[in-house]
Amino acid sequence: MNVFMIIYSPAKLNLYLEILGKRQDGYHNIRTIFERISLFDKITLDVNPSGVIIIKSASGDIPKDSNNIAYKAAKLLKDDFGIKDGVDIEIEKNIPVGAGLGGGSSNAASVLVGLNKIWKLGLNKKKLVEYAAKLGSDVAFFIYEYAFALGESRGEKITPLNWKRKFWHILLVPKFSVSTRLIYQELDKSDDWSKRAFKKTDRIEKILFNRLEDITFKKYPEVKKAKDILREQGLDNVLMSGSGSSVFGIIKSRKEGLKSARFFRRLKGYRVFVAATV
Repeated sequence: MNVFMIIYSPAKLNLYLEILGKRQDGYHNIRTIFERISLFDKITLDVNPSGVIIIKSASGDIPKDSNNIAYKAAKLLKDDFGIKDGVDIEIEKNIPVGAGLGGGSSNAASVLVGLNKIWKLGLNKKKLVEYAAKLGSDVAFFIYEYAFALGESRGEKITPLNWKRKFWHILLVPKFSVSTRLIYQELDKSDDWSKRAFKKTDRIEKILFNRLEDITFKKYPEVKKAKDILREQGLDNVLMSGSGSSVFGIIKSRKEGLKSARFFRRLKGYRVFVAATV
């Protein structure tokens, strides 16, 4: 039996994010366009005979215990299928935490997909998505291998968007985490907004929108500053991803991105990435 696996766990961007209202379960109904990008964590799964789930990581930004969403993913499958083996889950963290890039959700999806194969559980995509929905709103998107997808309900209802597009991005990420819970709490206090009409088009300039931007900018002014910096450098299509803290701009090519990155890396307080649709 194959008991060792390496998985590259991608980040996401939200090209569009509208909040449609609060649900009875405390979550929010949303409509979003996800894009999978070439910024990856490296997940190593190594089955152990101890029966214990162990999280390993050099990152100080993620929990190493049962609070880690990757741990929760492994435990769901282990408990449901009566698996006696344990697993070492090593996470090489490259996706910034608390940045609206879905790193934790992606890690959880990678664990579900990987352990489904290692433990030969025979779960199809539909069943994996059911497990994903128990873990978090964005996890389902990462079960699929879609470059672009429409996310609805809590974000777990996924419809592929067959766009024949590839975008290049420069990402500017302030070196702090944004509390998604706090941003949604603030949103609920000001729920008199008018909903933005949804356009099903791949023309990026007509899509880019994030309902949470104004709230995050008020609570975390450095995120707004990041967006302003990108615009000051001549980028027109700039948006915050998720609830922040990451802000991305759309650029013409990898070459342009690497050139821009050299400039932005001279600024203090930000992590800078160049990434593309994958």
